[in-house]
Amino acid sequence: MADPQAMASTEPEHQHREEEEAQAGEDEDTGAQVAPIVKLEEVAVTTGEEDEDAILDLKAKLYRFDKDGSQWKERGAGTVKLLKHKETGKVRLVMRQSKTLKICANHLVFPTMTVQEHSGNDKSCVWHATDFADGELKDELFCIRFGSVENCKTFMEKFQEVAESQKKKEENKDASAAAGLLEKLSVEEKKTGDKAGEEVAAASEGEKETKSDGKPDADKKTEPSSSA
Repeated sequence: MADPQAMASTEPEHQHREEEEAQAGEDEDTGAQVAPIVKLEEVAVTTGEEDEDAILDLKAKLYRFDKDGSQWKERGAGTVKLLKHKETGKVRLVMRQSKTLKICANHLVFPTMTVQEHSGNDKSCVWHATDFADGELKDELFCIRFGSVENCKTFMEKFQEVAESQKKKEENKDASAAAGLLEKLSVEEKKTGDKAGEEVAAASEGEKETKSDGKPDADKKTEPSSSA
């Protein structure tokens, strides 16, 4: 009869030996090199936002008002951004769908734009815009809904802040243009005045020369003619 203690002592040892052999087989390096079937190359992806800085970036769901059906229609859920151009300083609103990155809204923020809280929902707000998301300019009435009241307030405040800054920028631009026009007029008036002065001086000089030519020579004596 086999000793149970002997079986207990040999079985784990035998099992341990098999595990070591299996592990050695797994760790064995065959030296074979397998080349990839398809070689993937890095592709530069451009979004059109490379020359802009994001001054707002929030998750939201966008709707547009369908005039024909007199109802709100969903445009998509994703990220809404306010992007400021690094050179011109102009700001546009861009929203893309989360999964497809399809553009839901794409328009500049103008000084005349205003955003208002949607009636009956403090997480939503509405505004009018001339949008270019579909590749052509369209007058749209948008409604955007956020996950919290705080995000909605942040969006509205930043939107109005941008509109006001664009208004001041336009006023400064108009003031600069007006100043440039006045300066140009002043230069032209100065040139006209200088030219008129030159003409007066030239006329006066000509008049002096005329008088000098017509004046008799007092020192010149007339010799009497001798008769034959």
